[in-house]
Amino acid sequence: QVHLVESGGGLVQAGSSLRLSCAASGRTLSGYAVAWFRQAPGKEREIVSGMDWHSRTYYADSTKGRFTISRENSKNTMYLQMNNLKPEDTAVYYCASRVRSTYSNDSEDYEDWGQGTQVTVSS
Repeated sequence: QVHLVESGGGLVQAGSSLRLSCAASGRTLSGYAVAWFRQAPGKEREIVSGMDWHSRTYYADSTKGRFTISRENSKNTMYLQMNNLKPEDTAVYYCASRVRSTYSNDSEDYEDWGQGTQVTVSS
């Protein structure tokens, strides 16, 4: 099991940038699939971006071209760089890891989750 801790959320204006971090302990993130999900009030948790063990990246249509997922194996940390933020990006963001190497956009396929970090984008 891996313990995940997110950081980097906050309140920003539309058009701004934020970088979320997710530090892992207990197991390496390298060699496994990881992902970022988000959940807005009254909505279901949705995929934001993911990465498989080959570091191939995947993005939701709503975040493609604005968000970038990355992983730094030496620090056992993953990141989500978010640029040109929009009010509709407001949500609690969660990092997740699964004990498989292949990516999935289904939250139920991920065993380990961080506690979440709030991102609020004002217009």
